Amino acid sequence: MSSEQKKPQKIIPIKADSQEKTISFFEAHKKIYPRSISGRFMSWRWAMVWLTQLIFYGLPWLDWGQRQMVLFDLGARRFYLFGYVLYPQDFIYLTALLIVSALSLFLFTAVAGRLWCGFTCPQTVYTEIFMWIEHKVEGDRSARIRLDQGGWTLEKIWRKTLKQFLWIALALWTGFTFVGYFVPIRELGGELLALQGGWQIFWVLFYGFATYGNAGYMREQVCKYMCPYARFQSAMFDKDTLVVSYDAKRGENRGPRKKDLDYKAQGLGDCIDCKLCVQVCPVGIDIRDGLQYECIGCGLCVDACNNVMDNMHYPRGLIRLTTQNAVSQGWTGAQIWRRIASPRADLHHDFGRFAVGPGLLYGGARASRLM
Repeated sequence: MSSEQKKPQKIIPIKADSQEKTISFFEAHKKIYPRSISGRFMSWRWAMVWLTQLIFYGLPWLDWGQRQMVLFDLGARRFYLFGYVLYPQDFIYLTALLIVSALSLFLFTAVAGRLWCGFTCPQTVYTEIFMWIEHKVEGDRSARIRLDQGGWTLEKIWRKTLKQFLWIALALWTGFTFVGYFVPIRELGGELLALQGGWQIFWVLFYGFATYGNAGYMREQVCKYMCPYARFQSAMFDKDTLVVSYDAKRGENRGPRKKDLDYKAQGLGDCIDCKLCVQVCPVGIDIRDGLQYECIGCGLCVDACNNVMDNMHYPRGLIRLTTQNAVSQGWTGAQIWRRIASPRADLHHDFGRFAVGPGLLYGGARASRLM
């Protein structure tokens, strides 16, 4: 017999787990309860809400001569824009307008980041309106959390019912106004009251449902998972792009403290770790972890942090709208704007980031950085 046959072989028993475990590669959605805040960026945000919605809801009701001022009459193949009438052969002008708009958006993004997303995007605007209704009906952040976590009481039922009624009414009015740009809005109103016009009713309900679902429930998920703008923004950003930034040199180490404490002697920075910047964020990120593709540049965390700095009697600007070069090199405001105004067209450098950022373009993790 060989030596191998003489050695006893060890047998390792395999024990089956008593319980099967399921591993999910998708994080369950957690509802975000944004906290109300006041400040400069919030004021600008609401100013854009009023401006865009006054134009959107009011423009179809204005007349120019004997016709609607703005009307895209698909049946007659005519577009009425103020005093102009465009025919199908004039689509070259519409194409040129769309190209100029796209290039302007890219240029604006390279200079000022995602301010379009934070202030004028329809998804942002209607989400802000729907959240305002929710806040007025159900209360502020803590009250909404308690209401959702509590049982179904009479108060909860009537608050939820009132909120849903207001949401649906606003969504249907939005769908009606949108269709009013393609069908004369006064005729459309008469047809809907008489329950005539099947296609008109369908499109009013369709766009109303889209507004209700996107602004009422999906909210930040549209920006994070559906909108392509968040994915290719990294190709247009550089270190001189205006973005919401946290000054880690000044803020770290974080920690709570009393106002009269000599926190620097304790090795603490200006950040008191109150997490208000996270609570006011409409997409639920922590800007202190660095720039992330979810950030829409709304600046609400700047307002929250500035309010805290005022209460603590610290200088403002721990979180601010600035550039990464300005934060790292300590530039003044004049130096920042001088750099922004200077011609910089590193397109080969910027668009090369498409090759190095697949995590950002195709799903990325929350901790992914743009730079």
